[in-house]
Amino acid sequence: MPVDSSLVGRSFPPTAAFEVTEDRVRAFATSTGGSYAGGPAPATFPIVLAFEAMNAFLEAEALDLFRIVHGEQRFSYERPVVPGDVLTATLTVASLRQIGGNDIIGTTSEVTDADGALVCATSATLVHRGADAP
Repeated sequence: MPVDSSLVGRSFPPTAAFEVTEDRVRAFATSTGGSYAGGPAPATFPIVLAFEAMNAFLEAEALDLFRIVHGEQRFSYERPVVPGDVLTATLTVASLRQIGGNDIIGTTSEVTDADGALVCATSATLVHRGADAP
């Protein structure tokens, strides 16, 4: 069944507050094949929150993660993420189209700090493979 096009423009509740610590940044860097010696988090670190926001969206819309193929991810920064930040992410469905039995879902997530200031915006393209898709 195709994803409902009325989702375009809909925002989902923000993720729980996530405290950025040096240990969390180091664990992320290590898991992605890098290292961390202090300072700002790696540029892709906000994926931690964006992925949590995406999973909440999939759960709310009863979309199976095993049917999702991640097509693209972009980050646009207002400032670096640093230890001590407390961040949340709010996902919005930006676009939706159907191609060959698949839903191509464009999402944006705004990552904000404890004061509500934008730290980073992410965009992702998710391909939701339909049951009858080849």
